[in-house]
Amino acid sequence: MADARPFHWEYDAPAVAPERFLVTGGSPLEGTIRVSGAKNAALKMLAAATLTGERCRFTNVPEIEDVRAMTETLSDLGVVVDHPAPNTYEVSAGDVDWLFVPLEAAAKMRASFMLLGPLLSRFGEVVISNPGGDRIGRRPVDLHVDAMRALGATIDYRYGYYYAKSNGRLRGSEIRFPIVSVMGTENAMLAATLADGQTVIRPAAQEPEVDDLIAFLQKMGADVERTYPDTIEVNGKRRLRGAEHSVMPDRIEAGTFAIAAGVTGGHVILEGTDCDTMNALVEVMGNAGLSVSCGPGRMEVDARGLGPGGIKPVDVETGPYPALATDIQPPTTVLLTQANGDSKVHEAIFEDRLEWTGELAKMGARIDLNGPQRAIIHGPSKLHAATVEISDLRAGASLILAALAAKGTSSIGGAHHVRRGYENIERKFLDLGARIERVQEGGSKPA
Repeated sequence: MADARPFHWEYDAPAVAPERFLVTGGSPLEGTIRVSGAKNAALKMLAAATLTGERCRFTNVPEIEDVRAMTETLSDLGVVVDHPAPNTYEVSAGDVDWLFVPLEAAAKMRASFMLLGPLLSRFGEVVISNPGGDRIGRRPVDLHVDAMRALGATIDYRYGYYYAKSNGRLRGSEIRFPIVSVMGTENAMLAATLADGQTVIRPAAQEPEVDDLIAFLQKMGADVERTYPDTIEVNGKRRLRGAEHSVMPDRIEAGTFAIAAGVTGGHVILEGTDCDTMNALVEVMGNAGLSVSCGPGRMEVDARGLGPGGIKPVDVETGPYPALATDIQPPTTVLLTQANGDSKVHEAIFEDRLEWTGELAKMGARIDLNGPQRAIIHGPSKLHAATVEISDLRAGASLILAALAAKGTSSIGGAHHVRRGYENIERKFLDLGARIERVQEGGSKPA
């Protein structure tokens, strides 16, 4: 691969005025909504579709900004991406003539780095930028790179880009991660599907989205399975075929709306979801005194009648699945501001993920940070309206929850962060009786 700097691809993104959410709180949420497909599964499946030249069809894909960014990136590589119906995408990677993922694509979303494994394994080379994504702490891709090297790839890092190349097919190997990494597990798994021989991945992430990706790969003809809870084994194939798959429900979206019922003292029914993937959160909500009931494809949260101080304090700690997901920690923190007593939060995954609580404090939350990853939430707090700024996707949804529990109308800047991962979030809140609208910074409604 050439030693020169990569060609600087200019992406002509449409100019979009900054947007804000205006949220008037004080009313319990009541009603039923359907949960969208999982962001963290859909993005990986779109990347996995490049492992074959045949058509792959995905349904229940969330209509979110990250999906749009991923499909645009695929199209720029020469992949044919069709969008024949809402929540349905078809991907045909027969001709990939531009094995270069530029900075502009990587800056929009971290998941662009998921193209490393499949493109390297199928085509033998790729140049890919260091990824972007939410600024919630160090999220190094060294684990991904080391996994590719274990499979026989040569990877150099120059000028912000990884130059990856293999001499023929990648070779199956044992990949041992020093820590559990969801995307690292998935990238290694995708690369190994076309490698020569067997690959064993330990410790493999146990998240349900990983198993949903495994299910899709099996439909493609890949020989991949989880042989132990923390072990995935892959026997490489020379060729994979096209397949069709329905993306699993988004457990983070489901958890966000479930917590919204608790924060506002409401009653919310979630359809198209699965409580089995949210056992840790269900336990936290139960310990907090919320009524949670589960059925096939259905979850119901009832916080009516709890009254002031009816929510109990709970100590929580995030961790790899099956522990409480780091992505659901920010909404859970908002819930704990309404508990009758002190709660402790230990964010064990990302060291900067509690920084957003400074914005929550502007709304009246009483929070003491004990280092970058631990907090004491003093409750109950009487939340009030404020002007706040969203710093990342999950913090954004959480500030909306806080505004729904607060008195008055809050102005929440950085709405685009939320639209990266939640499909029609304001529409769903409106369907539950919330008073919320998205406006441009000048005050007009978006076109």
